[in-house]
Amino acid sequence: MVERSHILYLVLMTGWSKYGIIKTKLVCKHLKDMPRTSRVLVFPELPIILTGSEDGTVRIWQANTYRLESTLNYGLERVWSMAMFKGSNNVALGYDEGSILIKLGREEPAMSMDSNGKIIFAKHSEIQQANLKNMADYDGKDGERLPLAIKDMGPCEMFPQTLCHNPNGRFVVVCGDGEYIIYTAMALRNKSFGSAQEFVWSSDSSEYAIRDGNKIKLFKNFKERKSFKPEYGVENIYGGQLLGVKSVSGLAFFDWESTDLVRRIEIQPRSIYWADSGELCSIATDESFFILKYVAENVAKAQETPEVMTEDGIEDAFDVCGEIEDCVKTGIWVGDCFIYTNAVNRLNYYVGGEIVTIAHLDRTMYILGYIPKDNRLYLSDKDMNVVGYSLLLSVLEYQTAVMRQDFDTAKQVLPTIPREQRNRVAHFLEKQGFKQQALAVSCDPEHRFDLAIQLSELKIAYEIASESESEHKWKQLAELAISKCQFQLAQECLINAQDFGGLLLLATSAGDSDMILRLAETSAKKGKNNVAFLAYFLLGRLEEGIELLCSTGRYPEAAFMARTYLPSQVSKIVKLWKEDLGKINKKAADSLADPSEYENLFPEFQEALQAEQFLKRERVQMKPAAQYKHVPINTDRDVFEEMKSAKEEGTLESILASVESLSFSEPSASKPIEPSIPSFAASSASSHSPPPPAPADRPPAARPPAAEKEPDIDKNAAVEDEKEEEDVLDDDFDFGAHDDDDDDDEDLNIDDDDLLNDDDDDFLND
Repeated sequence: MVERSHILYLVLMTGWSKYGIIKTKLVCKHLKDMPRTSRVLVFPELPIILTGSEDGTVRIWQANTYRLESTLNYGLERVWSMAMFKGSNNVALGYDEGSILIKLGREEPAMSMDSNGKIIFAKHSEIQQANLKNMADYDGKDGERLPLAIKDMGPCEMFPQTLCHNPNGRFVVVCGDGEYIIYTAMALRNKSFGSAQEFVWSSDSSEYAIRDGNKIKLFKNFKERKSFKPEYGVENIYGGQLLGVKSVSGLAFFDWESTDLVRRIEIQPRSIYWADSGELCSIATDESFFILKYVAENVAKAQETPEVMTEDGIEDAFDVCGEIEDCVKTGIWVGDCFIYTNAVNRLNYYVGGEIVTIAHLDRTMYILGYIPKDNRLYLSDKDMNVVGYSLLLSVLEYQTAVMRQDFDTAKQVLPTIPREQRNRVAHFLEKQGFKQQALAVSCDPEHRFDLAIQLSELKIAYEIASESESEHKWKQLAELAISKCQFQLAQECLINAQDFGGLLLLATSAGDSDMILRLAETSAKKGKNNVAFLAYFLLGRLEEGIELLCSTGRYPEAAFMARTYLPSQVSKIVKLWKEDLGKINKKAADSLADPSEYENLFPEFQEALQAEQFLKRERVQMKPAAQYKHVPINTDRDVFEEMKSAKEEGTLESILASVESLSFSEPSASKPIEPSIPSFAASSASSHSPPPPAPADRPPAARPPAAEKEPDIDKNAAVEDEKEEEDVLDDDFDFGAHDDDDDDDEDLNIDDDDLLNDDDDDFLND
């Protein structure tokens, strides 16, 4: 007799697909041990039935086997409503005391791709396939959905939760409902099956392992070879070069052949990815991932001497290559490059401690695999929308070769890398410490300039700065040139950078009065009045300094300076000061006293006029810098006492008369400061362009004689530069140790005497 059963209640509420149940009033299955049911929900996408009861529990049933999978109780009294969001695994539960949103299962689709581009995936209990070989001629953009042709392969005997090819792609395993089935990948013929909660492949295509409760079984050629129970239990297992076992105590790696413990690590992994070589593996956790290198030689030696084994296995079985604070969702190894997607939907790859972003994804994507011959990486979303991204194999091979210290292979692969990808390679080389090679590879002027500065490559840095006309670059190069004692180059750079303060420092350090004078005139024209005034003051040209103060309206400063150093100019400046101040405050202007009219207000003013004449020779006729030790300090001198002594000796009148006709010479000050071509730039003018002409706001440079005309710019410079670059890449790309402090500038050597010679007319001119 059929009672009021819960399965019948399910049929009436949901209109279940088993239509015959209602007509015949027969019960297909009686779900036992269930209290009074108040709500039922059947998933359309997953084989799941949810029942809500008046006692506040929600039970999850397997729709195919009618097995109770889980029971939920949130203590919110009676369940009165359940709803799901179409296209997702989200379920809303309504209680008397509130509501809760839960997610069932995982959204990662059951799919797998072999090395030839054949994709197998599950849609409900149906197995389907698509082949990327048919997309070889498709010219789509990165991230664009591929129009794949889907082919049905047939139904599966269970609901697939995971799909995975073995390493050689001949077989594919389907797991779900506590069972596994191994099919042939081509025809989907059943090869083997059994009970298991998890299934993993070894790096050997004929070997695999399953987890059945707390027991692990190893198979080879579809025959059980060995089984064991780990000491700390089993939560998950991972395949690859070693068998990984996750437990409450951490992660343990076991040898596939002997099941001996290799290494125990205190970490709770979410997934483990092994490289095809078996040397590198990535352990992903919830917050970061670790890159480890498996040292098989150390393991083999330790296995020969069991006394070195510890309870945690072999301590030097792994070397830690890096820890990256990023959450890995899916990943794959290509050579020594680890490609992965993260929690913020970025597609990155890790190599040699560097993270490179390939693309920013607009939704959650899962990596299918990489096809080397297509140079493309393929991904899919949960709805099996497949997209591809270009990722050159030559770049990955080159980076892999560098990481393995295989520099011969790196030299062979480098010419195959397109020019637009070389900047990425250059940044990678710089990160690994090969800055000289990065300089030869890089095509980005900004990057090349930074590398040239770091390597003290003055010639290359000069050429790049000449092409860019960046003041910042000229200043950087000037600092480097000064540190390398290349003062002529430093002067050239400071001129192009319009760094008048630096030029003043350089000129005063070299003791070059002609350069200081030209700097003063050029600075005044450019409006750099502070530099111009200081330059005039250092040269003793006080008249020009006072004139500069007056031209800028600084009459008070000019008056005080004249009273201190040039008393003969005080009256003239006071008149100008009065005229200027009278426009604002007539009363204040009238209060200014002129020494020529009010001598009583300026005691010893006549003596000051004589002192000005007495010191004029020292001011006009400058001494060589080499005599600085013999020149007394101004604070130690008393000019009035010196004049008194000269008067007593009877030489004062002759001294004052002899300086009447003295004046500053002007022969070399007619040319403004302009760039000069350093020796290395002139010698390489046939293959590299000379410095660009001065900007429009710079005073025009004096033309050199016709016999000293600069060489013309080579029209084929770009072609010769490219040829020179190829020569560097082919012949001189040596990964040997490089000393960043090496001076490679033999033709840059400049004698310091050239800077101290006042007769060198070519120091600042073309």
